[in-house]
Amino acid sequence: MRDPRSLYELNPDVVVPAGLPLVAGLTGFADAGAAVAQTTEYLLSTLDSTLIAMFDADELLDFRARRPIILFEGDHLGDYRPPKLQLRLTHDEIGQQFLLLTGYEPDFQWNRFGAAVLGLVEELQVSNVTWINAIPMPVPHTRSISLTVSGNRPELTDAMSVWRPTTEAPANALHLVEYELHAREFPVTGFVLLVPHYLADTEYPSAAISALEAISAATGRIFPTDTLREQAREFRTRIDEQVASNTELAKLVGTLEERHDSYMEDTVLRSPLTDEDGELPSADEIAAELEKFLAFRRGHDDDTPLPG
Repeated sequence: MRDPRSLYELNPDVVVPAGLPLVAGLTGFADAGAAVAQTTEYLLSTLDSTLIAMFDADELLDFRARRPIILFEGDHLGDYRPPKLQLRLTHDEIGQQFLLLTGYEPDFQWNRFGAAVLGLVEELQVSNVTWINAIPMPVPHTRSISLTVSGNRPELTDAMSVWRPTTEAPANALHLVEYELHAREFPVTGFVLLVPHYLADTEYPSAAISALEAISAATGRIFPTDTLREQAREFRTRIDEQVASNTELAKLVGTLEERHDSYMEDTVLRSPLTDEDGELPSADEIAAELEKFLAFRRGHDDDTPLPG
C-alpha cells in the first residue's frame, strides 16, 4: 500500500490540541432524509472552523459517477464548487473544540483512506471518534427518530440504541474505519438514524436535529439548532396536511404508529439521565453538577477544550 499520508495535504499553520473528539459524516450512500448532508452543512455554515487537512479528490472520487455542479449564467460559466473531503478544527456554540471530517465518501482506495484516517486519529491524539449515517425504515414521522448505535461505548449503546439487528448490510467507508478502531479498542461510536421510508428522498430537518443530539451525547459538544427546529416544525406541518388529505397515506401512517408503539413497549432503554438503578438525580444533585461545570468553565479560557 502506498503511503496513506499522501492522500491528504496538511495545513502547517494550524496547531491542534491533543485530546479532541473527532466527528465524521460522509455523503454518497444511503443518506436517508439527507441527514448526513444537512448535519455537516449546518455545522460548517454555523460554526467557526479552520482547515486542517484536504483529501485528494482526484485519487478518491469518481467524477463521472458523481459529477460536480457548475453554474451556467446566460453566456458564461459563473461558478464551480469542487467536491471536498476535509478535516477541520471546529468550535461548538460555547467555544469547545472538536475535529470535523466531512465531504464525499471515497469511491476508490478505501483501505488506504481508512489507514489515512487512523493515522490522523493517532497523530492528532484524538480522544474518541463519532460518526453518523441514516437509513430508511418503516417508521412514522409522528414519533421521535430512533437510532441504532454501534461501537464500544456501552453508556451510549445501552441508553440510545433502539433497533439491534443481527444482519448483513452494505458497508460504507466509515464502517471500515469503525471496525478497525474497535479492533484497537479505541473509543468509537456509530449512530444510524432510522428515517421514515416515505421521507427518505426529502431533506428531513428532524433527522439532522437527531443527528446533532446524538453527536452531543457522544462528545459533550453543544450545537445551535434553533434554525433547524423551525424548519422541522414547518416541514411537519406540511406533511401532516398531506396525510390528512390522503386516506391511503393516513392509513399507512396509522399502521406504522401501531407497529412502532407496540415495538417500543417491549424495548427497555435506560435513559442517560438515570443512574444504574434507573433513578433520576435529585434537584440538589443536578445543582451540584451544574456548579461543578461552571467552576470548571471559569477556570479555563475559551481556547481550551472542555473534556468530552
